[in-house]
Amino acid sequence: RDLVQSRGLGDVYKRQDPAACADLAARTRVLVTTVGPYAAYGSELVKACAVAGTHYADLTGEVLFVRDTADAFHDVAQRSGARIVHSCGFDSIPSDLGVWETARIAADEGAGELTDTVLFVRRLKGGLSGGTIDSMRRQTIAARESVEDRRVINDPYGLSPDRAAEPTKSDRADTQATPAPRGGRVRSVAGRVGSRLPVRRTEDGHWTGPFIMASYNTRIVRRSNALLGWAYGRAFRYHEVTDFGARAKAPFAATGMTAGLLGLVGGLSFAPTRKVIDRFLPDPGEGPDEETRVNGRFTMEVVAMTTSGTKYATTVAAQADPGYNGTAIMLGQSALCLAEDDLTSEGGVLTPAVAMGSALIERLRAQDFTIETHRLTH
Repeated sequence: RDLVQSRGLGDVYKRQDPAACADLAARTRVLVTTVGPYAAYGSELVKACAVAGTHYADLTGEVLFVRDTADAFHDVAQRSGARIVHSCGFDSIPSDLGVWETARIAADEGAGELTDTVLFVRRLKGGLSGGTIDSMRRQTIAARESVEDRRVINDPYGLSPDRAAEPTKSDRADTQATPAPRGGRVRSVAGRVGSRLPVRRTEDGHWTGPFIMASYNTRIVRRSNALLGWAYGRAFRYHEVTDFGARAKAPFAATGMTAGLLGLVGGLSFAPTRKVIDRFLPDPGEGPDEETRVNGRFTMEVVAMTTSGTKYATTVAAQADPGYNGTAIMLGQSALCLAEDDLTSEGGVLTPAVAMGSALIERLRAQDFTIETHRLTH
C-alpha cells in the first residue's frame, strides 16, 4: 500500500477534485486507476501524478483522452520523472509488447527494422464490459459532434508525439502503390482495392476481418515507435485483424462480424438508434459472469517483415479472460513493475512498451503468459 494506491478513488474522480487528487498522488509511488470513462473522470489525477512525480497506470482505450493528456502533461511528467502509462490491459499490452519484442529480436539478430507488420487475433474468448462500451459510445458521439475530435480519432498517427514527422495520407498511398507493367495494371488496381477491404483472404488461405480494438491499439503502437525515435523503422506499417481460419464458413463469419461491428458503431453515432441499441448493451459497471471469465483466453500473433527480408512471428497468449482476469494481471504487474523494477525509461506520457519493455515481459511470463518470438525466414 506504500507503493501502489488503487482503492477508494471513485468519489474523488467523480468530483474531479484537484486537491484530493494531489493528496492521493503525493502519498504513493504508483497510482492505478480503473475508473472510466477516463475522459470524464481521469484528467485531474493524471495532472496530479505528472506534477508530483508519481507513476501512473490505467486501462484507457480512449484516443481523445490520451491525446489530451499527452498534449497537456507530457512535458510536465518529463520534468518530474513521472511515468504516465496508459492502456495497461488488453488495450494495449499484447499489441504494444508484441511489436516491441519483435523489433528487439530483429535488431539483436541484425535483421534490420520492421516494415509490414500485422497482428492476427488467432483466438479470443471472454466477456465485454459495460465500461468499454460506454467509452466507445462517448468517443463515437464526440467524433460526430466535433470536427477536431473526428480528425484526431480518424488519424492513424493521431497519438504520435510528432505528427509532422509521420506519414501523411498521400505518403501512405504512395508506399502502398506497387508499380505494375502495362498488362498488369488491372490486377494491380484490383489488388490495391482488395487490400482496403475489411474482409480479406490471406496468402495462407485464412479469412480475416476487423478487430474491434485495432483502431486504438494501432495508435498506441505507432506512438511507441515515435517515442523510441522510430526504432521500429521509418517504413514500419502496422495494422490488426481477426483471423477466422480457412474453413468454408470463415468468409461468412468474417463478413457477419464486420457488418455487426459497423452497425454498432453507426448505431451509436445517432441518438435515436443509440437509445435502441443501449437497451441490449451492458451498462457501465456490468460485465460477464464468473464462468465466462474463468473460461476466457486469448492468442495473438504479430507477423512482421524486416528491411532485410526476414520474417518474424511473436505470439502473445494467456489462459485468462482478456478483458477481466487477463487484464487484471496485466494491470497489476504493470503497477508492480513501475513501483519496484529498475527501469531505464524517462518520465512522460508513455506506452507500456516504452515505459517498461523487457521488465514487464518477464513479469508477465512469470504469470504464465506466453510471449515468444520465432524467425520464420532467413
